[in-house]
Amino acid sequence: MKNLLKLMLLTISIFSLSIACSSDDSSSTDVADDIDDTDDVAVTELHPAFAAFNSDAVTVTLSDDGTEVYIETTGYPDHTSIYWETDHALYIDEPTVTKTTQDTYIGGGQGEAASFTVDATPNLTGSTEDTHLDTIGIAVSGASIFNDQEGAGDLDQAAGSLDYNGAHKGPGVYHYHLEPRSVSNDDDELVGILEDGVFIYGRKCNSTGTHPTDLDASGGHTSTTQYTEGDEEYHYHIINEEYNAPLYGYDEAIVLFAGPFQGY
Repeated sequence: MKNLLKLMLLTISIFSLSIACSSDDSSSTDVADDIDDTDDVAVTELHPAFAAFNSDAVTVTLSDDGTEVYIETTGYPDHTSIYWETDHALYIDEPTVTKTTQDTYIGGGQGEAASFTVDATPNLTGSTEDTHLDTIGIAVSGASIFNDQEGAGDLDQAAGSLDYNGAHKGPGVYHYHLEPRSVSNDDDELVGILEDGVFIYGRKCNSTGTHPTDLDASGGHTSTTQYTEGDEEYHYHIINEEYNAPLYGYDEAIVLFAGPFQGY
């Protein structure tokens, strides 16, 4: 009888342990699922700032699952430049600019189109990544944004070819290296979006109306903007520091974005 009782108690213990282990496994799976679900933050609509982009040039599309945004542009800016053909309505003569080549114009030679996909909610995990040559962002005007380098060297070698908007074409896409004055000229206007999904604004902050003093190495900080409806959001500003470009044809040269990216 005692042996039978011991056997029954042992059976009950094994059954209870089995239930407990099963419960623990289920709990671990739930936690793992919760972690997986937070990898990509989905949104239901595009950021309001995209309404400021030149719709004749820029197309912005939210992915079906709301986790990514696809951005593409014809590359044709909606402002004047010496880099338009001379018979174009937006062509202006800029006597202080030495064009890259006389036959290089917007829409001629290699195309202006550019595109990239960004996270709908930038991944601001604290890791950074250096910028690179070619397109690193798309401006609200429709033109590409480049960093502070020209080819494999310093921007000085191309300073004389930069138009009023700190841009040139040669021979690929028309692109900005400096503050594009037709888009933002020492103000808080939205300039564009970079490849890491972070928006970049002019030298001043909308939340204060002044040049921000709390910017990180990339020119970024967290505050409200004119597009966030009172919520704070991490974003970049053009850093208010004059670039020494003695060959540049205009009085003031402010680099648009040198990096690094903060949104990777």
